[in-house]
Amino acid sequence: MKNIIVVSGLPVSGKSTLAEGLAKKLNYLLLSVDPIESAIIQSGVKRSFVTGLAAYKIVESVANENLQLNNSVIIDAVSGVPEAKQMWRELAKHHQAKLFIIECSCSDAEVYKERIETRVRNIHDIPEVTWQDVLKRKKESTAWDQPILQIDSLENKAVNIAKALHYISA
Repeated sequence: MKNIIVVSGLPVSGKSTLAEGLAKKLNYLLLSVDPIESAIIQSGVKRSFVTGLAAYKIVESVANENLQLNNSVIIDAVSGVPEAKQMWRELAKHHQAKLFIIECSCSDAEVYKERIETRVRNIHDIPEVTWQDVLKRKKESTAWDQPILQIDSLENKAVNIAKALHYISA
């Protein structure tokens, strides 16, 4: 059976670290929204809501192509708004794929704030997020309305990958 694993959560919550670890363990295609948005910007399109939306649509399209080939995928995206959540549900339904939602967070606000303030990703033309950016995104985000696995990035990376693998295999 094909799987779609959506690794969601606010910026700097540990999504990419977990998604990359799962991709290595499972040998699934990893599709991450941020580098795709950066490529759109590098092509000359001014960064805006549209570039972010386009990145989500590209991830959806590439995931769709791979699912048609019976490949499983991992999606690394905030997926905070209902439209993004629905996009992944519809993709899973269309391909009769099993959808696994993993939501990353950091339970210690001080550690989380420090991670935000010290992170350097160097993604072309996408500025580093600030604590205020994260607080704004948090207000705009909605909860998933289906079973999910909650991952706290304060836990050891290997432990979190093991938890996610257990969730996917159960």
